[in-house]
Amino acid sequence: MRYSRMRLSHKIVLVSLLTALLVGLMVLRSPSLTGEPAASLADKALEDLSRVEYPSLKGIKWHAHFVQPHQTLESLFGADWIWVARFNRVDRRHVYPGMTIKVPDSMADIRNYTPLPRLYQPAAGHGKYILVDITEQWLGAYENGKLVFSAPAATGKLTTETPVGFFRIDARHLTHTSSLYKTRDETEQYPMDNAIRFHIGDDNVSYWIHARDLPGRPASHGCIGLFDEEMQNRVYGFPSRPVLLDSQKLYAWAAGESDYGS
Repeated sequence: MRYSRMRLSHKIVLVSLLTALLVGLMVLRSPSLTGEPAASLADKALEDLSRVEYPSLKGIKWHAHFVQPHQTLESLFGADWIWVARFNRVDRRHVYPGMTIKVPDSMADIRNYTPLPRLYQPAAGHGKYILVDITEQWLGAYENGKLVFSAPAATGKLTTETPVGFFRIDARHLTHTSSLYKTRDETEQYPMDNAIRFHIGDDNVSYWIHARDLPGRPASHGCIGLFDEEMQNRVYGFPSRPVLLDSQKLYAWAAGESDYGS
């Protein structure tokens, strides 16, 4: 299976009425696959993130690493584990023995890695602007056209792709949960902490930017997910010491409770 490289020049732009924030999501094409990764942690035999291709990686030398028993990102890379997680667009819960990840030949090549432009001209006339490149599975926050922070993202998988176009953000909810989907064990509705809504489809289904698991590839039902290990700790009990909190950072920047009340 291979995601097509020929989905040309779609764009999503979201304008927030909450903060006079222009939020833009650019989709050039979907990320490509040279093979089929597994659909879940239950299928360890096929999970191979070295098969997921991103255009920005062409200038970075890297090799595939098969994760051995008792290996974790922290044990393999020390303090640099964060950069390797970002490089693979994967959270710690989804790195386990039997899978394969990308590892840079030189760690210096991925420290502060982002595939997005530091300056983005379409955002220059806007105080705040969010760009999501679905090709790269990455989100960037811009102020007056300058990138202020960026983060890996998980967008819609094949058959449930993230909508593309220009949208206005019309809602935010700090402790949102899905009305359609449950956690894998079916014990509760899927958590969508730090949720920012950007679209409601003709079928009345809402699409949000929110906290979610990041498995290293497009995986959602159409929403845009960001790292949030505090959410994972609360729901799954792992990781024990949350570090990656990108959804909280974006929410505070774009539509924080301090600006609008609870």
